[in-house]
Amino acid sequence: MLKTRKKLLAGQIQHPLICTLSALLLAVLLPPVAEAVDVPTLYTAQVLLDEDADDPREDAYKLALISVLARVSGSQLSSNEAAVDELFPVPAAYVTQFRPGADDTLWVSFDEKAIERILKSSGETVWGRDRPLTLVWLAVDWGNGDREVIAAGDPEPDQGQGRSIDPNQLLRERVLEIAQQRGLPIAFPLLDTTDLQKVTFSDIWGGFDERVVEASKRYDANSVLIGRVRPSSSQRNRWTYTFGKESRSWTGDVEQVVRQIADLLADEFAVGGDAPLEMLTLRVSGINSVDAYGSVQKMLAEISLIEGISISSVSGDSVDYQIEARGGMQRLRSALLFAGLVEVESRPMNDEFADLPTLEFFFATNEPNAAHVP
Repeated sequence: MLKTRKKLLAGQIQHPLICTLSALLLAVLLPPVAEAVDVPTLYTAQVLLDEDADDPREDAYKLALISVLARVSGSQLSSNEAAVDELFPVPAAYVTQFRPGADDTLWVSFDEKAIERILKSSGETVWGRDRPLTLVWLAVDWGNGDREVIAAGDPEPDQGQGRSIDPNQLLRERVLEIAQQRGLPIAFPLLDTTDLQKVTFSDIWGGFDERVVEASKRYDANSVLIGRVRPSSSQRNRWTYTFGKESRSWTGDVEQVVRQIADLLADEFAVGGDAPLEMLTLRVSGINSVDAYGSVQKMLAEISLIEGISISSVSGDSVDYQIEARGGMQRLRSALLFAGLVEVESRPMNDEFADLPTLEFFFATNEPNAAHVP
């Protein structure tokens, strides 16, 4: 039996080295490890408050809860009102804070742990806070020879520029708003000198996706969305989405495409409460400092599919963990790669857990003179 359930710094850990490191960790600030983006607002929402309704606040709570469920469990549950009512018959019971917002709105915050517990116990999927960052290269043909790439900020208009930059800003904000509705981290390129030396409007419009993906590496984005849009044309917008070694192509409105990406990533990273549990061994090497140890601990604690964990042994710069993972080894492997660990070839285990499936990873610290992957 695993004695620790995601309490990686708890007192049950008995190995002397780990105990010493655990004590030291209380006095240091652990640097973040995961390359994913932490989304802190998944369990908050701001919705309209209809003062003419029989119970304005209760109605607003339900709308806010549905908005939250769209981000943390996906569109399949959030669009099923009967299922939402069955799981959460009294939305107010899960509200932790609320306050009036501008323009007749209500800001609502929900109990993350309670909602997650209900979803898991009911077999619904849960997608955690750490999510892939998607970089968006959006080329827009406004007509009459006016072509631009949407940047992260509004550039200063050229002298004599006839068209206001407001349409660019509105289009960018539209993409960000749709992504926020699904809890999908989105960023736009700076389009500074470095970007413009590598990517042009013609590269994006002409489908030279390799150049765009290569230019995206400076942003440490997990995925890249490339769009070609003609707002005043009947031609359908064209989109290419690259995540890892896989690419997909779509046509259609930006709302449809962003929601397809959110559903695709939720299928990849969300974990169902009824997914099978599997016991396995995880060896992480490259843990050669207090900060490195604490960073790996923090990273593992934030992987939502890990249900139970304990430390079985420590040798040199390697720590062996016994893990109970929801969804099995392949799901955990994907999550660890996504979190930034480097997979290495597994070596034979010489202990009581040798018969368990084994994953072996290397923690690549950013410190100077760091060890190389074995």
